[in-house]
Amino acid sequence: MTSGPPEDEVGRLVAAWRRERPDLDVAPLEVLSRVTRLSRYLDRQRAAAFSGGGLEPWEFDVLAALRRSGDPYQLSPGTLVTETLVTSGTMTNRIDRLAARGLVRRLPDPDDGRGVLVRLTPPGQELVDRAMASLLTRERALLADLSAGERATLALLLRRLVAPFDAR
Repeated sequence: MTSGPPEDEVGRLVAAWRRERPDLDVAPLEVLSRVTRLSRYLDRQRAAAFSGGGLEPWEFDVLAALRRSGDPYQLSPGTLVTETLVTSGTMTNRIDRLAARGLVRRLPDPDDGRGVLVRLTPPGQELVDRAMASLLTRERALLADLSAGERATLALLLRRLVAPFDAR
């Protein structure tokens, strides 16, 4: 008896489509439906990782973008829009809410008299650092059944799939 990959919901739905519509090539579902299901699971894991610190996933996204930017941990709202894939109106609302919590502050942009920079505060940095550690613990557990080589291959294949969208 050979042991292959475990059966999953996508395998069942693909088999049903092949039975019901043998005229269709449903092969894309083998990959993209699994990516969709994984995305939903990851969203739940992210929410759980951040809830311990009282963070929403969108708050983590903004704070993490600032943290990754390096000292002094500040970016323009436009850069934050690009990094988090939201509209400028949404970003303004998010910055307002994070500032009200004391996690970021707005500063005048010294290079643009009308512009502002958003800077991560020390409490914001502490919170995002804890949330990142929690997230990585959960993500390591998710990937535990894959070897280092399998993880590297998966990362490369996913990069090839996502890169054209990021380039747009």
